[in-house]
Amino acid sequence: MSVVTKTIKLKSKGESDIIDITDKVDSCLKESSLKKGIATIFVSGSTGALTTIEYEPGLIEDIKEAFEIIAPRKGEYHHNIRWQDGNGFSHVRAALLGPSLTVPFSDKNLLLGTWQQIVFIDFDNRSRSRELVVQIIGE
Repeated sequence: MSVVTKTIKLKSKGESDIIDITDKVDSCLKESSLKKGIATIFVSGSTGALTTIEYEPGLIEDIKEAFEIIAPRKGEYHHNIRWQDGNGFSHVRAALLGPSLTVPFSDKNLLLGTWQQIVFIDFDNRSRSRELVVQIIGE
């Protein structure tokens, strides 16, 4: 069993920017010497999250609209009262979705479904530079 750690650097727009990172994760996997195991992707930060979706324009808009219902931007948040930074909604959204995702792989291929891509969502209220950690565990 071996562990390989890589990073993915991104520039995001904030405002629920959804970025397909499947190719970047796949590149990390291909650069490793591992053939089978799991790849875990982790967001270092509390206003970004990871999931898998069918990365197509309609669903991207559906996800943005769903999060606006669940944790509206203009809602009242104790975080905003305390810190005055206006991004309480982004912390709530990121906490609901989660900061990590694990994907199995075999023969150096991610075992994703046909229409399934790995996406990073930046829920913050401003653009950011992000660094994701990819930890590949296997043999």
